[in-house]
Amino acid sequence: MPQFYLAGDWAQSKLPKLQVPIDGDLAHHLRVRRIGPDDVFTVFDGQGYTAIGRLSKINDIHPQIEIEQIQEDRHRELPYYLELVQGLAGGDKMDWIIEKAVETGASIITPIECDRSVVKLKSEPKRLEKRMLHWQAIAQAACEQCDRSVIPKVTPTQYPRDAFKQSKAGLKILLSPTGTDSLHQFLNRHSPQSIAIAIGPEGGFSREEEASAKEAGFITLSLGPRIIRTETAGIVAISAVESIWNLKAN
Repeated sequence: MPQFYLAGDWAQSKLPKLQVPIDGDLAHHLRVRRIGPDDVFTVFDGQGYTAIGRLSKINDIHPQIEIEQIQEDRHRELPYYLELVQGLAGGDKMDWIIEKAVETGASIITPIECDRSVVKLKSEPKRLEKRMLHWQAIAQAACEQCDRSVIPKVTPTQYPRDAFKQSKAGLKILLSPTGTDSLHQFLNRHSPQSIAIAIGPEGGFSREEEASAKEAGFITLSLGPRIIRTETAGIVAISAVESIWNLKAN
């Protein structure tokens, strides 16, 4: 059954059914998927609630969906907070990183403009705003694809020092080829809890950035003997966290 994002504050509703207007983008997606008045599908509000949807009006002027069986549904969400602090990468790599971070379970994604980032956005507010809207749309689409009910937030792009200081995670990890301890060993020594994982851009973090991370409580760890691309490192790290900590939870 396909799943679609439909904004709303469903948790406050006491009604068994709701008539919800839909915007042009969602109406277009429903037409593309050839969903008609007799078809049912899943909708989610991006805040942890899902419902059964059915088209009640399909004209282009006032399209509406009737939703029922509203319920809290977070079974695909991680039981702990996981933040990916990601150095800006060039080309379409950031799009891929955000999509896969959502699919693998990240709670929040914090892009950072590093000294060695190929892409520089902080000095171009209009371009940055456009990128942020684009990345949040990618996060939404990824949730629709992987059936998550909570859309992770893509925070405004920050400088590393600010992002490191603001992280509220209990465990803070910076991945670097210079790390002497491995991520896997570290995770095996700790029980599941909130965690932040910082990944540098294509050229890695500068010494000054690593020093700022250390001041903010980050521990430098390694993913292993091989150099892993920035667009791969975060996904590998998130997968490692889940595989090791899920075993501990069972």
